[in-house]
Amino acid sequence: MSQTPPKGPGTPGTPRDRTREQDALSGRYPPHAPKAPPPKAEPAPAPDDGIEPLPEPEGPTEIIETDYTIGQDNIEHQGKVPFDIHNPVFGISAAAVVLFTVATLMFPGQLEPLFGGIRDGLTSNLDWFFMLAGNVFVLLCLALIVSPLGRIRLGGPEATPDFSLTGWFAMLFAAGMGIGLMFYGVSEPLGHFEAALGGPVTEGGVRTDWAPLGGAVDDPDAARRIGMAATIFHWGLHPWAIYAVVALALGLFAYNKGLPLTLRSVFYPIFGERIWGWPGHVIDILAVLATIFGLATSLGLGAEQAMAGLAYLFGFQNTGLNKILLIVGITFVAGASVVLGVEKGVKRLSELNMILAIVLLIFVIAVGPTMAILGGFFSNLGAYGAELIPLSNPFGRTDDNFRHGWTAFYWAWWISWSPFVGMFIARVSRGRTVRQFLIAVLIVPSLISILWMTALGGTAIDLTVSGFSGILDAPLELELFTMLGQLPLASITSLVGIVLVIVFFVTSSDSGSLVIDTIAAGGKINAPVPQRIFWVAIEGAVAIALLVGGGLVALQAMAVSTGFPFAIVLLGACYALVKGLMAEHRELR
Repeated sequence: MSQTPPKGPGTPGTPRDRTREQDALSGRYPPHAPKAPPPKAEPAPAPDDGIEPLPEPEGPTEIIETDYTIGQDNIEHQGKVPFDIHNPVFGISAAAVVLFTVATLMFPGQLEPLFGGIRDGLTSNLDWFFMLAGNVFVLLCLALIVSPLGRIRLGGPEATPDFSLTGWFAMLFAAGMGIGLMFYGVSEPLGHFEAALGGPVTEGGVRTDWAPLGGAVDDPDAARRIGMAATIFHWGLHPWAIYAVVALALGLFAYNKGLPLTLRSVFYPIFGERIWGWPGHVIDILAVLATIFGLATSLGLGAEQAMAGLAYLFGFQNTGLNKILLIVGITFVAGASVVLGVEKGVKRLSELNMILAIVLLIFVIAVGPTMAILGGFFSNLGAYGAELIPLSNPFGRTDDNFRHGWTAFYWAWWISWSPFVGMFIARVSRGRTVRQFLIAVLIVPSLISILWMTALGGTAIDLTVSGFSGILDAPLELELFTMLGQLPLASITSLVGIVLVIVFFVTSSDSGSLVIDTIAAGGKINAPVPQRIFWVAIEGAVAIALLVGGGLVALQAMAVSTGFPFAIVLLGACYALVKGLMAEHRELR
């Protein structure tokens, strides 16, 4: 990417200069160059940080005319601790989260049965709903890729991308699945393999095993195949389709139609001007709560794994107090990243994490079963394609534990993450066509996830088949480090793994606070920094409360609880997205 500003307006589809990147990350866009010289050589007034943070569409688009002004419902204060918050989205969201955190900390351990009941009840009774919703998102994305609507460009026909492909991929991938890939990269493929190898186990006419589909009794090759297919199913097209729908809808209605960058804007085709009232308030509040608890699940998993790695490598005691101290410390680092700003914080940390992840991946491929990993990538991709429809089918199946405990939970988790990841991807995706956007967001990260799971999970399966049982015997959060311990340079790679988990924690928390603050500030991207620090602290506090109040069960329960109502919101967003794209398509003809 050129470091020198181009002389002209730029070619559609080509990233502009580095200043444009910084503008996109900070939310401060310079005014567009006028078509004719201004009559007076007077300096242009500085843009209001909150009122007009987004650039105007470039080229013909269907601007939605509305009397609403960004920030008109906000409460603003410019004292020593400035704030600029939307009333009532900020107040209700913050109060609900704080009350939940205090109540959970007041009754540590006593709420675990409640959390377990919530998780099991939702995943057992609504698994069909989560799975059907996931299928809708995938089919919609694939349809848009091949349809004429795919040529519509976010930001208008003449818009140019704000970021190079490398920077774009680094940020969306680090935000989307970092901690989860580290936590489940070894444990999930190995767990599915072991369960499939054991096959169905029936007690009282009900299957009690965790094998996906029908399993593969005493057939290691078939068990590996179905285990990897099930893993890729959870990390491939479906989760990224969920993110893509949210990001595309947000980008379309903000960059092409001139509405605030909040979830409520997506529903203008359905509610019209009523989105500025309580229908919109409810949507944004649900988005904030879903993001908070979806993030807390990932941050809790990250703390569990980082603490396990520190205990494994340095002998630290893996106690609840140490996990809390670790979360506090990492939350403090995330707060410092917020103060530095997105350009110096999230973007640089994301790129660092991408480099470390690539180094770890290449190392495992090089010193592990290299040919098996490389060949396994294509065979696993084929297995995923062959099993995609059976795994996506919510009806007439008997593998209840797998479907409820894995798939339904994952779909709810991805949905709860979607406001966060979707808005962050929308922020950095202006200038891409719908087709480019969906191919990049849907296909590229899926392929990277397949390679990651093949390398780490495949190596763990090979070690287990060869007779090493240590990985299966280890706790989930320790399985990655136990696997790395069987490879050369174990201390170094384990340290890299710990650093990856911690930095993924920081980037997720920092990016999440940016998104939550944008929603809770009524669409203002440049709200005061103390507000983002507040949300960073809240995210850490919720993660601590859930770990204390019920551990992994509590983390999963809250992700599922917020994922369900927001899944309904996203299905409505699909309809609104299609209507918005069709109107945009008519404008281009």
